[in-house]
Amino acid sequence: MQTVSIFVDVQNVYYTTRSAFKQNFDYNAFWAQATRDRTPINAFAYAIDRKDEKQKQFQNILRAIGFDVKLKPFIQRSDGSAKGDWDVGITIDVMEAAPDSDVIVLVSGDGDFDLLAKKVREKYACRVEVYGVEALTASSLMLAATEFNPIRSELLL
Repeated sequence: MQTVSIFVDVQNVYYTTRSAFKQNFDYNAFWAQATRDRTPINAFAYAIDRKDEKQKQFQNILRAIGFDVKLKPFIQRSDGSAKGDWDVGITIDVMEAAPDSDVIVLVSGDGDFDLLAKKVREKYACRVEVYGVEALTASSLMLAATEFNPIRSELLL
């Protein structure tokens, strides 16, 4: 059976599904699809910690599904802008998981991950499957993936 490592950019999928469909991502349906006939060896969901009770409940749901939830503090700058992305953390974790994985699944539309997808495919001969909202996913990321899976109604709540 194939081994799979899953990496979910929680903020990216939240904002893109809300923007495109005014709905939320269905993590249970996604998990069933991504792990079908595969053995998950890693599953990470990367989120921003805003110390909010609703978010804590959501994070517990992700843990119950099978995700290891990684949190980074929300940083509000003095100029009103905010900081809180996981690009480097996701990249490091993917590179560490790739040698032991047949498939890397990335849920994000962020074009910054196109180089990561190419590198993992070339260096480790892993399949890289990307899930994203088609209209809001960088074309460079779609092209770099082995397979692009558009988020559609079956992956929405």
